[in-house]
Amino acid sequence: MTVITNIEDLRVLAQKRVPRMFYDYVDSGSWTESTYRANASDFAAIKLRQRVAVNMEGRSTASTMIGQATAMPVAIAPTGLAGMQHADGEILAARAARAFGIPFTLSTMSICSIEDVARHAGPGFWFQVYVMRDRGFIERLVERARAVGCSALVLTLDLQVLGQRHKDIKNGLTAPPRLTLPNILDMATRPRWCIGMLRTQRRQFGNVVGHVSGVEDTGSLVEWTSKQFDPGLNWGDVEWIKKRWGGKLILKGIQDVEDARLAADSGADALIVSNHGGRQLDGAESSIHALPAIVDAVGRRIEVHMDGGITSGQDVLKAVALGAKGTYIGRSMLYGLGAMGEAGVTKALEIIHKELNITMAFCGHTRIGTVDKSVLLPGHYPGSP
Repeated sequence: MTVITNIEDLRVLAQKRVPRMFYDYVDSGSWTESTYRANASDFAAIKLRQRVAVNMEGRSTASTMIGQATAMPVAIAPTGLAGMQHADGEILAARAARAFGIPFTLSTMSICSIEDVARHAGPGFWFQVYVMRDRGFIERLVERARAVGCSALVLTLDLQVLGQRHKDIKNGLTAPPRLTLPNILDMATRPRWCIGMLRTQRRQFGNVVGHVSGVEDTGSLVEWTSKQFDPGLNWGDVEWIKKRWGGKLILKGIQDVEDARLAADSGADALIVSNHGGRQLDGAESSIHALPAIVDAVGRRIEVHMDGGITSGQDVLKAVALGAKGTYIGRSMLYGLGAMGEAGVTKALEIIHKELNITMAFCGHTRIGTVDKSVLLPGHYPGSP
């Protein structure tokens, strides 16, 4: 593929270059995948108002998220196993984000460790944590994030239990992945990927292995992770994390107005309207449909962000128009990473930025901060009269 013009081009290339079990981990949802598909299709249903004879010179997509300057209202979402899309994947994505001027969020379940990534990340280096049964491990993670200079902590609230993801089950994808004969044979058909993995030492969960008593290899990691996600998670745990961190806190996984009010009450700096990319509760509302009601309920009390289904700059503009102060890309970044490594992530960011910039101009705006519902066609967006 000599000319890449959109995120779909990167997806197609990633599908060719990444082993099936890891590609499917990215490009799938839970159960029937109805929410996974709705995240994108509900964006497509929103129509824009084109304006003409408006001065389009001097445009800027510059914004802020939780007070931090960003080149556009976009951050890279925390994504587990990014280092299995491409060797040293989290490091490469962090470098691309730093060069572009947007925040990068590292997942607890990353392949590269937080210390490794911190050496390459910029000032917008954020770290995502889960509440696990081993509270001592979480306390140490928070301290590690503080020690390397992370400027925000993202607490994921919607993974108390794991959604049933049929493709992962069929592929035998576990944490860590099982190297079955079909998976090994499939990897052998991706020589570029294999060569990269042979050249790196980063093939395990760097934030966990060697940092938990008794977890020193693949076998012990499987046993540990199967027991750790805490179904007893509650708002008291959020307060516990907030006190120990003491810095900027973002709550990820809010879909309901009542939960949004509780998030605002918690004193967090931002919440992310998110259904985990359609990978948890199948049949849940798409993120873009859930966004307007949450903005109306708590947007004056807490900064509202969103993720889920963003594959273009137009999607970013639509989310901002409906009240989001920031958006996150996960799959779009991973497609770029799997396709071409750091250059692919950069390409994904360039595509989204260009689409955002041009669409903003067509809608009659030169500053992203002035975009509101007036750029949307009445009757064609969630909550429209």
